[in-house]
Amino acid sequence: MKWKKKGLIFCPDGSSDWANHSVMTPTPIIINNRLRLYCGFRDKEGVSRIGYIDLDPETPSIVQRVSALPVLGIGDDGAFDDNGIILGDLTWVGNELRMYYVGFQKVSKVKFLAYSGLAISKDGGESFVRFRRTPILDRTENALYIRAVHTVLQSRGKFHFWYSVGNGWETINGVPYPKYDIRYTDSHDGINFHDPVGVHCLGVQSGEYRIGRPRVREIDNGFEMRFTYDTKDKKYGTGYAVSVDGVNWERKDELTGISTSESGWDSDMICYPAIIKVKKREFMFYSGNGMGKTGVGYAELVR
Repeated sequence: MKWKKKGLIFCPDGSSDWANHSVMTPTPIIINNRLRLYCGFRDKEGVSRIGYIDLDPETPSIVQRVSALPVLGIGDDGAFDDNGIILGDLTWVGNELRMYYVGFQKVSKVKFLAYSGLAISKDGGESFVRFRRTPILDRTENALYIRAVHTVLQSRGKFHFWYSVGNGWETINGVPYPKYDIRYTDSHDGINFHDPVGVHCLGVQSGEYRIGRPRVREIDNGFEMRFTYDTKDKKYGTGYAVSVDGVNWERKDELTGISTSESGWDSDMICYPAIIKVKKREFMFYSGNGMGKTGVGYAELVR
């Protein structure tokens, strides 16, 4: 498996007051024959709101449109998502487009809390309304600080969820960073869960302190997962794993098929990779250095 980098697509130029810092968690979807990339756009304070970039599906380097306003803004003061939101995943349920997202809240004794919410679009993805103002994946005994959904697959009559769980903090050079790993759960309706605790899927390796943003898709012999990880010496990387059942995973980072460039916008980081198949071609979208401060770009699978 080899991915050929095609370059930077979009980087904020500072002209927008709500999308002028970085572009995070790019999540591609086809809507009415358009290739749309929903992303978390940070403002100068680091607060993220969700908007989109429309791309030419034949040549994704061509930007056709960037949303002038967020399709989903931050939550009410005091709510779980009042200090920023990023993409989890998107899935169609009938004529409604569901957006699962991660909401952030600042608190006094730890850096932040992050739980998962749901918003629904009835106008083809132009705007979203919160399903409710509380999380659908909230705090549990084994997910004290973070419970962040990143993949939702509908298959075999269920909604399958892969998400990050955080229970502690790693202090590096005096700065606290969240520690998390990856879990799985499922649901009959995408809202209520059979096992609220979930099943552990993938943990950190030696030298790492967090592993997250699991992007899972079905392949011929089961499932593949792309994820990001961070080390205690702050080397942010992209990993790869395979599974027969979606629960028990074998990590095979050597098959990732893509690495940082020698210089430029993605020389330090390849963040939040997400793949979409467009006809017979496959594209990977990802954020660059500084967790998207240098923008978002893409690569194409070489066959």
